[in-house]
Amino acid sequence: MPTFRVALAQINVTVGDLAGNTAKIIDYIDRARSLRVDLVAFPELAVTGYPPEDLVFRPQFVGDNLVRMREIAAATGGITAVFGFVDRDPQLRNAAAIAYDGNLVDVYHKRRLPNYGVFDEQRYFEPGTDCPVYVVGGAAVGFNVCEDIWFEEDDDPIVLQSRVGARLIVTINGSPYHAGKLREREDMVSGLAKRHGVHMAYVNLVGGQDELVFDGASLVFGPDGQLVTRGSQFDEELIVADLDIGVPGDRSAMVTVSEAAGASAKPAIGVRAIREHDDAGEVYAALVLGTRDYVRKSGFQKVLVALSGGIDSSMVATVAADALGPENVVAVFMPSRFSSEQSAVDARDLAENLGIELRTISIEGLFSTFLDTLAQDFDGTEWGVAEENTQSRIRGNLIMALSNKLGWLVLTTGNKSEMATGYATLYGDMAGGFAVLKDVPKVLVYQLAEHRNGLGSVAVLPRSVIDKAPSAELRPDQKDEDSLPPYPVLDPILKAYVEDDLGFAEIVAQGFDEDTVKKVITLVDRSEYKRRQAPPGIKITPRNFGRDRRMPIANRYRPF
Repeated sequence: MPTFRVALAQINVTVGDLAGNTAKIIDYIDRARSLRVDLVAFPELAVTGYPPEDLVFRPQFVGDNLVRMREIAAATGGITAVFGFVDRDPQLRNAAAIAYDGNLVDVYHKRRLPNYGVFDEQRYFEPGTDCPVYVVGGAAVGFNVCEDIWFEEDDDPIVLQSRVGARLIVTINGSPYHAGKLREREDMVSGLAKRHGVHMAYVNLVGGQDELVFDGASLVFGPDGQLVTRGSQFDEELIVADLDIGVPGDRSAMVTVSEAAGASAKPAIGVRAIREHDDAGEVYAALVLGTRDYVRKSGFQKVLVALSGGIDSSMVATVAADALGPENVVAVFMPSRFSSEQSAVDARDLAENLGIELRTISIEGLFSTFLDTLAQDFDGTEWGVAEENTQSRIRGNLIMALSNKLGWLVLTTGNKSEMATGYATLYGDMAGGFAVLKDVPKVLVYQLAEHRNGLGSVAVLPRSVIDKAPSAELRPDQKDEDSLPPYPVLDPILKAYVEDDLGFAEIVAQGFDEDTVKKVITLVDRSEYKRRQAPPGIKITPRNFGRDRRMPIANRYRPF
């Protein structure tokens, strides 16, 4: 038979934008048709956007999505398309529509519904039961959805479909990013292709949705387990591959969608460059995409960043400028009596390097007024955290006032190490709409700064920002290490406790000081109430605060 041409449309859709998502899907169908593609596949729940969460409990939303699904099916003249939507039969199903030549041929219902980490699909959907094999363009093809291919028990789709005679398995996915996830997917899909002797085509979403980032990186593997082609990470693309699949033998158990087209030559695919990232570059690209999509999909044009001259706020401003353009980022430097001259210089230099606007608003007068107002109630007490945090809360009030007046979104600047230990001020530096570094440990922040400085001929972040000891500058000569273990010690303990769920003794056995581990665990557990009040932020680790890790606030359990 002629070469089978498959296309994977890794597109950036928006939850709830049924009209916009539909228009984009139809546009990519048209692009695939112009290349004489036999089958074009779109990501999981592409019609609704992923994840739609409790929107699926609204009958009107589901009904409108069904109307759009039929509109897309009607646009498949001369081509087969598979795309994700929410079905209702009458139970809600995570579904894939198989359409050809203007008609809806069949619907596949996802069988494995993940209910861990960021996934709550058993809250919304009922599992499917059938997994047919289809004849598409004369080739035997099996379709499934995301989690369906992570299992290989006797009744799982890839086992049943390959046994019936499928030579190509197409899985449509909404697979969120975390560092290292691409390698996990490649190993899994490669292994499946080789074990079952099939071609594997894996199409994934790209784009940011609230805390999640989808990195695309769609894959095609051959039956020898070797990579045929891959999409770039974090970019919308149409990935096209020509596969030598062969004509199916016994077709009695298969559903015919379309027969093979004529043997006339197809237009050349052309060479497509795949953008590669190193480890830090991959995370940085995820932060840029996640920030851009959260801001734009939430309806904002400009953002505000409280720029202190420190490493965290400098990184947030840099990510924002790369994501939105420097003209859409306004930095606000708010010095107090404890702000160093170097911080002022660093904030100014960074703003100039990025080309962003910098405003300076002194908080000294307001801080003095606060202290005078509270003097009687604070009488007889020593200067301490309350006075320090008052400065942070004044800054939070000022930047939120600007946001309220001007309609610009505030990006907060705390990192994962600070969020974990509570080294942040409620209604102060935690005030804002989106936390760019919320899932980025402090040591990684420094690595990202070095990465970003290495992208151009001139460093963007001033060297002094990276080299100076981190400090909140809320009292004289303050350093983070006055309150916390050094970050190279703190971050591995946090990973062990927060991400790996290791017990106290297991962490100590890794070589950490027992008292230090006790301190860190205590800080993490006592700070849950703060994290519940923090804005959402981009997930870049296997376990973030929020969607992944859900701990009780009133909790007396201690592991030591």
